[in-house]
Amino acid sequence: MLHLRTYRQFCLLGLLLCIVGCAKMGKPDGGWYDETPPRVMGCSPDDKATDVHSQKITIYFDEFIKLENSSEKVVVSPPQMESPEIKSGGKRITIELRDTLRENTTYTIDFSDAITDNNEGNPLGNFTYSFSTGSEIDTLEVSGYVIDAKDLEPIKGILVGLYDNLADSAFQQEPMLRVARTDGSGHFVIKGVKSGTYRIYALEDVDANYFFSQKSERLAFTTDLITPSFKPDFRQDTIWRDSLHIETINRVGYTHFLPDDIVLRAFTEILTDRYLIKKERKDADRLSFYFSYGNEELPVIEALNFNADALLLETNQHHDTLTYWITDTALVNQDTLRYVAHYLKSDSTGALVQYADTAETVSKSPYVRRMKEQAKEEERWRKTQEKRKKKGQSYDSIMPRKELIPKINIPADMLPSSVVQIEFPTPILEMNTEGIHLFMKNDTVWNPVDVVFEKSRRSDVPSYGPAQRFYEVHLPDDSLWMEGGEYSLELDSAAFTDIYGHMNGVTKKGMKVKGQNDLTTITLRLDNLAGTTCVVQLLSTQGKVVAEVSTNNGVAVFNYVKPGAYYARLFVDSNHNGIWDTGDFAAGQQGEMVYYYPEKMECKAKWEVDNHWNTSRIDLFHLKPSEITKQKPDKDKKIKLRNAERARKMGIEYLPKITN
Repeated sequence: MLHLRTYRQFCLLGLLLCIVGCAKMGKPDGGWYDETPPRVMGCSPDDKATDVHSQKITIYFDEFIKLENSSEKVVVSPPQMESPEIKSGGKRITIELRDTLRENTTYTIDFSDAITDNNEGNPLGNFTYSFSTGSEIDTLEVSGYVIDAKDLEPIKGILVGLYDNLADSAFQQEPMLRVARTDGSGHFVIKGVKSGTYRIYALEDVDANYFFSQKSERLAFTTDLITPSFKPDFRQDTIWRDSLHIETINRVGYTHFLPDDIVLRAFTEILTDRYLIKKERKDADRLSFYFSYGNEELPVIEALNFNADALLLETNQHHDTLTYWITDTALVNQDTLRYVAHYLKSDSTGALVQYADTAETVSKSPYVRRMKEQAKEEERWRKTQEKRKKKGQSYDSIMPRKELIPKINIPADMLPSSVVQIEFPTPILEMNTEGIHLFMKNDTVWNPVDVVFEKSRRSDVPSYGPAQRFYEVHLPDDSLWMEGGEYSLELDSAAFTDIYGHMNGVTKKGMKVKGQNDLTTITLRLDNLAGTTCVVQLLSTQGKVVAEVSTNNGVAVFNYVKPGAYYARLFVDSNHNGIWDTGDFAAGQQGEMVYYYPEKMECKAKWEVDNHWNTSRIDLFHLKPSEITKQKPDKDKKIKLRNAERARKMGIEYLPKITN
């Protein structure tokens, strides 16, 4: 019995140990993610081999790998006119070059971050394979950044290339000699460069011919000549004991390739080729034309089945979007309009020539459909009136005419400098200015004040033709609204009549202006730009322009600023037209210079901000604050972030794998 009892106790103990052991082995929240990128184990032919004549290359790795977006990320130099075949499978990548190999030429295959391990996606960053068809291999490098000239955004994936032909025309006539692509920081490295003198360009190569051939292609150039060189140098190599403590710092020698600070500012030229993008009659009461580029000489409409006098033109500032309002209601109900549009169009040489476009445009909202919808609306109105009559309520026996409803746009936080905009759904034919009233509250009494009502002066609304729908309200002589003042804008009934005879009803809108106690002032002193005409822009934390001023005395003042956080940007207004102008390659003209104030400005009510700004103190490619930079660096640390989050949830310290 004793042995049996002992045996049972041992069995029970073993069962308990098994249960406990199983419980400890389980990891419901998963294990740690691998942070180690794949390693290259060998290449055929060898990396940096010479006298190579094989067009097939194989690269071997220590683990299963994936190749992501090879057509976009992998760049072969010299550029290949026929795309190479690049495949990955298991632990290898094979590349087959289809262009005939050039004699005595160094070839580089830049994989960027296209190679990742199969499980966690750890990228093998900045890996480049190279070989030479001659007895020597070129190893010089040039590097730098490409940013957008208009807003200094880093440009990812744009092509950067060298020419040993120093003529300006080479960029428009022959492919680049050696190329690279920018990463998520706009950074590029062109490798395998031979000693010599070069010109460098960036190109958004739409047609994949490796030279600038279309005006729609974004480009960058510099007049500086590039002479690659190198020098011995030292860098600090930090050895970490753990994630927080440094073990030692060693000085390690390396080859420093120059230049490594090239900055290319990319722009898209103005597309001056003029053609009709589309014409449409989206609504029955208007006919719209959309051109690729505007011209002061407006189209002439020759009507074929209607009277062209019934058309009233509304156009934007650049005359590239034109809307012809149909003033005759009988013609509005005509579904098909046939006409000949005479307008200027670019020919094959780029010259503007007269063109006649015979067209038939059909309304997208046919007459029959609109009549059915109108009948339904009338029936709903009739039933409503019958119900009111049965309940003994007041009712109408005749359906009232459609009312003209203005849209009054008053800023939610109205400032003394704000402009009140009024938009009508259809063009205004008649206006009674005596029916427009503005009152200001004085204690408890509303006193009338003079008001100016005129067509909108904004450049972003179509107020440049005889058809007018956009207006603005302001005080005489463009005086500012009174700080802390309360106003009431009132429109009498029938103050406005549109081209179809519709009139507005009584409209009343209140406005309250913020006072100085609610606002602040920002002054920016441009220490190195006094005497230079600049447009300075105040930006929100999302990078949007909230205010701008033009100055040539080196001081930009923003009054009546709401409390909050702001950034600032300026451009040098070289031609004094108040807008940023792009570049022109043929004329050797760069886009106008743009600078960002390097810090965020925190503004409080009643506290004035007065800052000095020297635009030359920081490198251009590091100038834009990261908080408003939309193009972020490539996410090469995503696995470490996932491991850190897992450690946080487990309540333990995260010690990342340290790689030198």
